[in-house]
Amino acid sequence: MNIKQNILETIGNTPMIKLNKIAEDLPGTILAKVEYFNPGHSVKDRMALKMIEDAEKRGDIKPGGTVIECTSGNTGMGLALACIIKGYKLICTMSDKQSQEKIDILRAVGAEVFVCPTNVSPEHPESYYSLARRKNEEIKNSFWVNQYDNLSNRLAHYETTGPEIWEQTDGKITHFVVGVGTGGTISGVAKYLKEKNPNIKIWGVDSYGSVFKKYHETGEFDEKEIYSYITEGIGEDILPKNVDFELIDKFEKVTDRDGALVARELAKKEGLFLGYSCGSAFQAIRQLKDELDENSVVVVLFHDHGSRYVGKVFNDTWMRDRGFLNAENKVARDLFANHKDLPLLTIGAYEPVHNAIAAMRKYGVSQLPVVDDSKFVGSIDDSTLLAALSKNPNSRDAEVIQLMQPPFPVVQATDPISGISKHFSATNGAVLVELGQGRYQIITRHDLVSAMS
Repeated sequence: MNIKQNILETIGNTPMIKLNKIAEDLPGTILAKVEYFNPGHSVKDRMALKMIEDAEKRGDIKPGGTVIECTSGNTGMGLALACIIKGYKLICTMSDKQSQEKIDILRAVGAEVFVCPTNVSPEHPESYYSLARRKNEEIKNSFWVNQYDNLSNRLAHYETTGPEIWEQTDGKITHFVVGVGTGGTISGVAKYLKEKNPNIKIWGVDSYGSVFKKYHETGEFDEKEIYSYITEGIGEDILPKNVDFELIDKFEKVTDRDGALVARELAKKEGLFLGYSCGSAFQAIRQLKDELDENSVVVVLFHDHGSRYVGKVFNDTWMRDRGFLNAENKVARDLFANHKDLPLLTIGAYEPVHNAIAAMRKYGVSQLPVVDDSKFVGSIDDSTLLAALSKNPNSRDAEVIQLMQPPFPVVQATDPISGISKHFSATNGAVLVELGQGRYQIITRHDLVSAMS
């Protein structure tokens, strides 16, 4: 019978999945190594188990002991699985920028969790680094994993992740792209792949507010580069020993906003419900696409599962509060949400112009669709009326059809703003939105500007 003896035996051998719709505009072949298929739903399961097993071999932890780690959540989950099977207690320290889902999951699998402030230096006594170190000093028979400097971290990926990627791509991989936090994944995979083919490019994904990119390019640890950011799991304000900068060809920084938006895009276009930094990893490929060609075989590693970010990246209120949901994410129906139940104001083609003027004055609008027999036959706006009345005051008694301009363009309720804006010009200041069942709404230039500001 093909039976796993415990949950730890299911770690590794995660699938390689071709990205299709989201990668249509990218040259070459884009493949995703999807690590949420690990039992703890992240790549960190690999190194968590390796670090515990190596510690056991060295005698750093004995039966009944306590494992301690400072974590952004995913390493803690991997350690929790190992501790459950091996009978250890687990203490995790975390920064307060981590999602509540991560904290709740760790507690659900038996970890004791301490949440520490983000905006303090690593040396500060309240940092999650310092608290982990202090707990290790206070508790007998405890082992502080220290994933940042524990080289079993990158060895796990040299032994498992790298070989899997090489085998799954039949050795055709040309680029490996991954977010960098502790540095274990990128360094371990890079070492293995470059031993197989030194021409493979290794690209690390960094956050704004992290020190990696500048240090890699200049050798300078610049504290001015350090500031608070939102993206979880990548970037650092320290230089972990696991990061082998000589194996990395390039670092690319990605904004908090782009990482979040692309994570949502991956879910909708590829059915991959992924974590925050996974969006950052794919965005880096977009930003560097000019360095690819049709023969490129790019493997991007997606670290973890989106279930840990439901209250953040996948929550519209959280996204909107941070200004991440702006015009690029809105569709036509979002622009008239406040008046969606009001009827569309129109003017008949054969009504006198002074009726149109009265309607504009009464309702505070500057343009009207012109209808005849329930069909849109034209449009009229205040600039047209001003020009006509300035030339001939008697124009107010003419029929609207004599002064009207072409009809407003018609768009669909789900059309994105980026497409809608193309219909606006110096001579056209509105579009009509088809809602179905003969219903329409109007979006004006003012509505569009407000949405994009």
